[in-house]
Amino acid sequence: MTAEPLTTRSLVTGAHEDFPTKPAGRRRSRRRLGRVVLNLALTLGALTMVVPFIWMIATSLKSPAELAEFPPTFLPKVWEWSNYPEALQAAPFATYFRNSFIISASHTIITLIFAAMAGYSLARIRFRGRELVFLGFVAMLMIPTYTKIVPQFLLVKFMPLFGGNDILGQGGSGWLNTWWALIIPGGLSATAIFLFRQFYLSLPTELAEAARIDGLGEFRIFSRIYTPLIKPAIATVALLTFQESWNNFLWPLLVTTRDDLRVIQVGLAVFQQLDGTQWQYLMAGTTMATIPMVLLFLFCQKYFIQGFTNAGIK
Repeated sequence: MTAEPLTTRSLVTGAHEDFPTKPAGRRRSRRRLGRVVLNLALTLGALTMVVPFIWMIATSLKSPAELAEFPPTFLPKVWEWSNYPEALQAAPFATYFRNSFIISASHTIITLIFAAMAGYSLARIRFRGRELVFLGFVAMLMIPTYTKIVPQFLLVKFMPLFGGNDILGQGGSGWLNTWWALIIPGGLSATAIFLFRQFYLSLPTELAEAARIDGLGEFRIFSRIYTPLIKPAIATVALLTFQESWNNFLWPLLVTTRDDLRVIQVGLAVFQQLDGTQWQYLMAGTTMATIPMVLLFLFCQKYFIQGFTNAGIK
């Protein structure tokens, strides 16, 4: 028997028995169906994330009478733009914004400097007990934040030689109601050190070896060779640190009672009274407090996503 000749037409149309069309067509159909399902799931997730923000903005533009209506309406009937300037006049929000920015920027700068150094040391410098130290940082990631509040408060309260305290930390207020209490305890995190270590591990060791042959010291290798190559890690850690500090509520509330040291998240509590909550002003203030974080994420989202994608390479 002679085999059927493989013509050009059979190659193009796939009519020859060696080139079946049905399995390939089914695979393409499954892929298209998978993409449709994925897009629907992502769209649903996006709507789930966006709707609360739209509701917040819509609520900030409603009148008190409309907020008291039941059932509530999604969009305001009358757009009360005056809620924003009235919210700003209800409390010294300019001071609150300034304090939040100073604290968040300080935390970010301190974290970037010291976490990068610690991450480089754990990734590239060999010393006895290095793995044990790293495991200690990993263990710190498992400790809930609120379990550290009381020990941190006691350290701040009994800080020696500050706020009228003696050498034993007695007799005064320590760092309470000072910038020290707002900046120092949140200046570094184990998460930042872990992310920097993972990025430094992902870089080739040949760079450091070539730099040492050229006579560069360890600090210059860290600052001039390796660190400029990890911009995604820097952007990721900076965004996470700034966001966590900007949204911090409990710690500033515990360590400050002076109004000139209040932060934006604590200042928003002025609209929550025992006799009722001024929802239109609270939502207006929350919207203004959210805008800086949204803008920061929009500018850093490229590096932010890349940073989380590459953090677990090694």
